[in-house]
Amino acid sequence: MNILAVTACPAGVAHTYMAKRALEKAAKEKGYKIKVETQGSMGIENELKEKEINKADVIIIAADTKIEKANRFMEKNVYEASVSSAVKNASKVIDSATEELA
Repeated sequence: MNILAVTACPAGVAHTYMAKRALEKAAKEKGYKIKVETQGSMGIENELKEKEINKADVIIIAADTKIEKANRFMEKNVYEASVSSAVKNASKVIDSATEELA
């Protein structure tokens, strides 16, 4: 399973990066490949490239703020969750995304 994710919170500081780490850990435990883009106070980091987006099985957006996805993720399976959901239970977010969309 090839997963891409975008994390963002209104302040763009702690929760953005906590969600990133939680999703990476949960995906690794499940044997999934994941890349997480963060959109925070430092701007966009680890930006998802078009080639990666095209190869993704599932895209998870864990955000409590607006993320531009219309053009980037057209015709892709996109699962949306809150940042707090990803922080508190990243494994469940990944399971829900893969069960619902893959």
